[in-house]
Amino acid sequence: MTERFDVVVVGSGAGGGVVAGELADRGRKVLLLEAGPHRTAADFTRWEAKANHDFWWPLRFAPIDGGARGLVALLAARCVGGTTTINTKVALRVAEHDYAKWHEASGLVGSGGTPFGASDLDPHYDRVERRLGVRVRSDWRKSVYTVEPGFRALGSHLEPVHAYTDANCMSCGSCLQGCPTNAGKSTMNTYIHDAWATGRLELRAEAPVQRVVVEDGEARGVEYADRDGTLRRVDAGAVVVAAGTLNTPQLLMRSELPDSPSTRLIGRNLGFHPVRLVYGLFDEPQDAHMVYPISAHAMDHQRDEDGGFVVEATTIQDPISFATTLEDENGPLWGQPLVDAVRKFRRWVGLLAMVNDENNGTVSVDEDGGEVFAAAFNERETARLDAALAFSRDVLEAAGATQVCWTGIASTHVQGTCRMGSDPERSVVDADARVRGVDRLYVGDGSVVPRTMSVNPSLTIMALASRLAEHLDADPHGYLA
Repeated sequence: MTERFDVVVVGSGAGGGVVAGELADRGRKVLLLEAGPHRTAADFTRWEAKANHDFWWPLRFAPIDGGARGLVALLAARCVGGTTTINTKVALRVAEHDYAKWHEASGLVGSGGTPFGASDLDPHYDRVERRLGVRVRSDWRKSVYTVEPGFRALGSHLEPVHAYTDANCMSCGSCLQGCPTNAGKSTMNTYIHDAWATGRLELRAEAPVQRVVVEDGEARGVEYADRDGTLRRVDAGAVVVAAGTLNTPQLLMRSELPDSPSTRLIGRNLGFHPVRLVYGLFDEPQDAHMVYPISAHAMDHQRDEDGGFVVEATTIQDPISFATTLEDENGPLWGQPLVDAVRKFRRWVGLLAMVNDENNGTVSVDEDGGEVFAAAFNERETARLDAALAFSRDVLEAAGATQVCWTGIASTHVQGTCRMGSDPERSVVDADARVRGVDRLYVGDGSVVPRTMSVNPSLTIMALASRLAEHLDADPHGYLA
């Protein structure tokens, strides 16, 4: 006999973890399916290669203009808690100018019939921030104080971040391998574990979903593979796909949804919020690997008209990633220059330069079922990338760096492949995150963001997920009755 739940949630990250946890708190019968393993603080040690193997997605790339202009490295976690397990816990609300971009991109309107804005999302931000215990982190380490004069010299202002970490944070720098003290508030230890431990939420890890079961224009459930590889089906009153911006569109494409102008947009409008790490070498040890990344940020250039980038400080990749990504104006470091740079690991300080993009990427599936990613940056986006690199380099040199290197382009903030909107010609899901043309089917992750935000997206994805949970529990369509 097929199992049945009120709601099946696919993916346990910033979106799915919140939806599942909040619905379980409201007494709904929820099944949470996660493709990756269930790892906890007991498993988290600062072992870069092991963490990357155990609970990161294998490294994926989006060729820029078919590879002619390089690649965007796509970084994400594959475990209970999703990328909230390995992110830096920066908590920022979306800016007013970002809301304006959302409306322009998809015609998104809020409950009052006016363009979607702060009044629609602030109550959900409030709820999420309380749950996460968001706080100001002004306890800077040496490396931040080292670069702060460089920002001032360029007329910029470095300010503390708001973060979802608690007092158990020891600034050990292990964020990307999972927090060993549980100070980092992932969806796993804030939304999932309490409900799971008390039997209010069914959690199944290592259970990759193969497709959403769609019959007669309705999502009836999902098919997933268990740990033995056996294909199983579960039914539900509603299905929430929250597998992540890169994976959600692939799952929907495999689910044979009805053809429409909206469903043809699945996988389109991928935004990267592209980043570079820019490193400066200083005379004294800085130990930028022993901080809570990210500690501070400069927001002076956040708006497109002011440059279109945000610079975060300080951070550094762990040794393997650091050694394999360094470059300068002459190209990748190699041979003795690379050996010299890595030997001075403790003396490097990193800035993270995040750039506003315009959602010109795509996710697709080839004829063999393989995932395909593509990136394209127009002249405006390229100018922002160049300006962010130049500014970061100038900051480090003004702070006293004797050498500056940087990485290629990467993305940890992908957004937008299933746009939310009020115009069916420009959006995959409606303002309630319901997939157009398929009843009982919702999307609950960063793929619904209409245009890439100018700030770290995790808090906003959680707020949107909290809003979706409230909508589902209210059950205006009678799906859960």
